Amino acid sequence: MKRAVRPEKDNAKKKSENFAMRWMPMMRNLVFAVAMVTMTSPALADGDNFDQTQAGSLPPYWTCGVTGQGSPVWTVEADPTAPSKPQVLKQSGDGDYPWCVKKDVSLKDGSVEVKFKPVSGSEDQAGGVLWRWKDGDNYYIARANALEDNVTIYHTIKGSRRQFKNVGMKVATNQWHTLRVDFEGNSFKVLFDGKVAIEANDDTFKDAGAVGVWTKADSVTEFDDFSYAGK
Repeated sequence: MKRAVRPEKDNAKKKSENFAMRWMPMMRNLVFAVAMVTMTSPALADGDNFDQTQAGSLPPYWTCGVTGQGSPVWTVEADPTAPSKPQVLKQSGDGDYPWCVKKDVSLKDGSVEVKFKPVSGSEDQAGGVLWRWKDGDNYYIARANALEDNVTIYHTIKGSRRQFKNVGMKVATNQWHTLRVDFEGNSFKVLFDGKVAIEANDDTFKDAGAVGVWTKADSVTEFDDFSYAGK
């Protein structure tokens, strides 16, 4: 003779099944939502404010040089006006197109940003950012010039710098400014002091490359709060 299941056990089983049926869809939705946030959230920015480097030297993992001829001088120095005190990265030499890049970074799509102060220069007073840097002769650059009061985007190909968009904007000497580029595929957006200055397209360099900073000629320029993020 079969033993009958007691009603209380049967009810408990049904309650357990009902609980699972109610909560499993909610848990699936929660897991999906967390996954979507993880996939769509932008990468956290990284960077360098140059305050951990000994004055008079270069920050770790940075490599400096010049496109063309010249003798650029890149060093970390103290500046009481620095946005994040006490130190900045300073270019005080002379060269066609001095550059300094963070070679341990390789970005295809993302952003690069820096605060810069054009200090002096009779030929130029420029500060810029580089992205998709392959080597000293091949990279993208956006720069602002205090002598010309403009912002320009270029590609440098085999050592030859070629402008592909320019806009007039006031760039004050001895004042800190912010220059940023957002880049994705062949689309670039240049922001100067928080305002969109240039939107442009170009297909010259499609692969990932290093990011960094740039000056021109006899520009004495200081940089601080360098940051970058990938997509």
